[in-house]
Amino acid sequence: MEKEKYYWDREEKQGAITGFSDDYMAFLDRAKTERMAAKEIVRLAEEAGYKNFYDMDSLKRGDKIYFLNKEKSVVLFDLAADFEEGMAIVASHIDSPRLDIKAMPLYEEENVALLKTHYYGGIKKYQWTAIPLAMHGVVVTKDGTKHEVNIGSDPADPVFTVTDLLPHLSKSQNKKTLAEGIIGENLNVLFGHKPLDGSVEEAAKALLKEKYGMDPDDFETAELEVVPAFNARDIGLDRSMVAAYGQDDKVCAYASLRAQLDGKNRTKTCVAVFADKEEIGSVGNTSMSAKYFENAVAEVLYKLGVDSNIAVRRALANSMVLSADVTAALDPNYPEVMDKKNAARLGEGVCMMKYTGARGKSSTNDANVEFVAALRDQFAKDNILWQTGEMGKVDEGGGGTVAYILAETGAEVVDLGTALFSMHAPFEVASKADIYSTYKAYSSFLTME
Repeated sequence: MEKEKYYWDREEKQGAITGFSDDYMAFLDRAKTERMAAKEIVRLAEEAGYKNFYDMDSLKRGDKIYFLNKEKSVVLFDLAADFEEGMAIVASHIDSPRLDIKAMPLYEEENVALLKTHYYGGIKKYQWTAIPLAMHGVVVTKDGTKHEVNIGSDPADPVFTVTDLLPHLSKSQNKKTLAEGIIGENLNVLFGHKPLDGSVEEAAKALLKEKYGMDPDDFETAELEVVPAFNARDIGLDRSMVAAYGQDDKVCAYASLRAQLDGKNRTKTCVAVFADKEEIGSVGNTSMSAKYFENAVAEVLYKLGVDSNIAVRRALANSMVLSADVTAALDPNYPEVMDKKNAARLGEGVCMMKYTGARGKSSTNDANVEFVAALRDQFAKDNILWQTGEMGKVDEGGGGTVAYILAETGAEVVDLGTALFSMHAPFEVASKADIYSTYKAYSSFLTME
């Protein structure tokens, strides 16, 4: 019997694929930043019966709880017996490459007001010019009030942009490399134009004061992110793909969230981790490198009546983990950067990467084959369509995930996620079949014994 290749061949799944992708696209539109994603994850978790850990007086088997860490990372627990015997953990990240507004950003030049930015994560700078941009985040003003800022994602809102040079005057620019054509200090957001008392900058200041009670130096206590203003869209005449900003890694985050929320009567404690700061190396107190996840495990055990450091260590070391992050799909426009025999392809299911990292497996986890074999058996049992892949040819580079961080606890860890076109671009592309396959794979994993 010929091996099944495409998830699309499963006719009985067509409606499920479409329905799941519709829900995912709605999530993307509400979760463009890590704060927005964390808020939406908590909302959906509460709808599914999860409760804030700190509102619980005691815990027992069957309880479903969440931890929200600094409004930027989330951990969900579905508690079962034998906690110390290990957990089934799916860990994704909810931050994405973007532009961040600097602490002293506002200035006026040639009759326009602009905001200076600092790019976050691995971007191609030229992709961020001449597209509609939105601004999301928070500002803490001098009176201690925290204001939410959301401008540009609603169709009724104005948008922002970073200008580019017209082709007629781009002779010198065209001679530069792609990396040099747009420099970071020129990624300045077009913010306003109408003057007040002869000054565009003063007009911008007045609007900030009116709308947010914000003075210019309040930018120092602001966290404002500039992201694409467009929403998720169907791609292709057949509507078979999703294009959107932030699918790295919200496609895996949403799939793991749904797998976590949809499960019932579990025999193993199941955990979903949604981390921040992966795109800048997993540093900081909301990243996977921080201790909030380990602390959450300790807090849960304590409330279950176990006050022991060794119990925490055992619970982590005995766990199985999926590092849920995306990989690059073999793009027919750029086949030269991939090893075709070891590349993920759109439509062939979720992709397992035994190792990620760069070149000589730098910063990889390099999963143990015993764990990979156990997953293979589990997926065969549940009829999960999956494939293997690597992030490009060995000498081309590669990319890291949170896998190696979780592996430091002693847990068994492997990377498993969705393959994308145009990864890290403002408009990434995923197959709807692969999105659904990712969800089914995570759901299957959470039932492993």
